[in-house]
Amino acid sequence: MSRKRKGPRLWLQPARAGREGRTAEAAVWIIRDGSRKHSTGCGADQLAEAERRLAHYIAEKHDPSLARQCRPDQIPVADAISLYSEDVAPTHARPAETATRLGRLLDHFGTMMLSDIKGKTCREYAEARGAPSSARRELEDLRAALKHAHKEGMVDRPIPVTLPQRGPSRERWLERSEAARLIWAAWRLRQKYKGQDTERRTAQHVARFILVALYTGSRAGPVCGAAIRPTLHSAYIDLDAGLFYRKPPGAKQTKKRAPPVALPDRLLAHLRRWERLELSKNHVVEWNGKPVTKINKAFRAVREAAGFDDDVIPHTLRHTAATWLARNGVPLSEAADYIGMSVETFDRVYRHHCPGFQEQARNNITAKAPARLLPDRNDTKQHQKDLK
Repeated sequence: MSRKRKGPRLWLQPARAGREGRTAEAAVWIIRDGSRKHSTGCGADQLAEAERRLAHYIAEKHDPSLARQCRPDQIPVADAISLYSEDVAPTHARPAETATRLGRLLDHFGTMMLSDIKGKTCREYAEARGAPSSARRELEDLRAALKHAHKEGMVDRPIPVTLPQRGPSRERWLERSEAARLIWAAWRLRQKYKGQDTERRTAQHVARFILVALYTGSRAGPVCGAAIRPTLHSAYIDLDAGLFYRKPPGAKQTKKRAPPVALPDRLLAHLRRWERLELSKNHVVEWNGKPVTKINKAFRAVREAAGFDDDVIPHTLRHTAATWLARNGVPLSEAADYIGMSVETFDRVYRHHCPGFQEQARNNITAKAPARLLPDRNDTKQHQKDLK
């Protein structure tokens, strides 16, 4: 005899933990109806509101005239975010980070309906978040989730999302002497014990990261994730061919271009030596024999030891490599391909570093204009006679 099917009921979906024990998704009340689940958008402390939405769900189910018909004022934001987290977020390059951002959005917008998403509520979120760049990135996720909900027929019209103004592009890049100072600080940095330096060097893996990022102009992710030999599902170095495959084999192409890059001879010599000395047993950047997933914390310690301000970040190394290529006169198309960006972006951001930038305009802006050539008076008179 088959088990009797339960009716619609509330269930508190537990919070989901992300990396390092942080909460990726807060606990939320879910309406379970057979094999189907519907988010109420209500947190663990909002049982009364969750019960009201359960009653509304049951009323809709038994009276089709009460159906919401995909109206934004009847659809919780939490439903759109839940759909996006199931359909799209797992395909991202860093799904755990996407889940963390979606969790922050749920904390703020989870009890709202789609019709509540307006310019004012988006600006309030950015103000409450306190970090404009982070707020913009998270609201971009919200915009993507709402577009997906409209595409899938959950809502009958697009819901606009207002984004904070994009911050200015970073201009900081390193001179060669500054880069050398940063590498030297990483190589010499030692662990402190009771205020005194010990013999334990704690940042030599950061020195290896800096060298690879500077020589190839690669982002921090591919450098930290690169294996020291050909490996499936990972960026890797081919020491025989002298190539750095920044995109794992078979990985989906994204907006962040990551074409293979030919390794300079000096860097290739370093990489072969690191493998030979087992400084890089499996990955280029290792700490205690394990790959380094994030370099930010260790990089900050090196930056402080080198005496730089907080405008020097791991991405500064990519900016520096592009600037050096432009200053050395490398053709824009080749430099852009080496760094892994579009020619249009490289031209817009780095062309002013190129040798001879606007030289013809600079040299001629104050030059005397050539004299206007006037016809000779005698020739003019003869021409008039000929016309007669």
